[in-house]
Amino acid sequence: MLRKGYVRQKKDAQELIYINCAAVVHTEHFYHVEESFTTNVLGMQAFLEQGLRVGVDKFINCSTSEVYSMNSWNETGGVCEDDFLTLSTAEHSQRTSYATGKLLTEFFMKDAVDARKTRGCSIRFANVYSRNERYPKHIIPHIINSLWNTGKVVLLENARRNRRTFLHNRDSCNAVLALLDEKSALDGSIYNVATNEEISILELVALCAKKMGMSSPKIEFSGYRPSDPERRILSTKKICERTFWRPHVTLSEGLDECIESYCGDGK
Repeated sequence: MLRKGYVRQKKDAQELIYINCAAVVHTEHFYHVEESFTTNVLGMQAFLEQGLRVGVDKFINCSTSEVYSMNSWNETGGVCEDDFLTLSTAEHSQRTSYATGKLLTEFFMKDAVDARKTRGCSIRFANVYSRNERYPKHIIPHIINSLWNTGKVVLLENARRNRRTFLHNRDSCNAVLALLDEKSALDGSIYNVATNEEISILELVALCAKKMGMSSPKIEFSGYRPSDPERRILSTKKICERTFWRPHVTLSEGLDECIESYCGDGK
């Protein structure tokens, strides 16, 4: 029935496109092997197989920068898609189950393209956020909502050192569209999608507080996350060379949107 339905609709369409966005996005699930495997590996495999059955023309697999694990930055413009990976082991942390699960989805994608079953690619996204995001475990809404509701922020001990880049959802979606528009880019490749605006988590709290009219926000530290990279910087040279994609939303602009959305006028 699924195949017949798609075939009927495909007659009136130029292309059938699948975008696999399944991910265990809450950070605490990074450490839950069964949840990561079921959602990321089995979910993507089933979705890809469904697409191949109905004749999908293009397939975008949304992966993650978590794949880089402990080798997630360098001083020469960020890690590249073809760099060797340095993974934390099971002896160190179960978190690597999430990274390796996502890595396996990239192999599924490349295998399908190499076998000429479809055209597609995988995207390793940096930390993505949006003005409509409400998940309290994600760092930007957590900071803004905590400041707004309690005037303080509780962070993990890792936040004393951690630095990150943050990618606005409009830029992440535009990257998907840019790759779909460039047929030659859908060769089973992997693409980093990120910005180069690196900021420490403590600086992020201070910036949000300043935008909300608060000075010297109170920060408390509780808990620790093992095998959490201190930095994550991705090179976007590959996607920029193969498409016209560039990030356009600055972190400052994106935070203004989030504060307005979460807190009304943000005052």
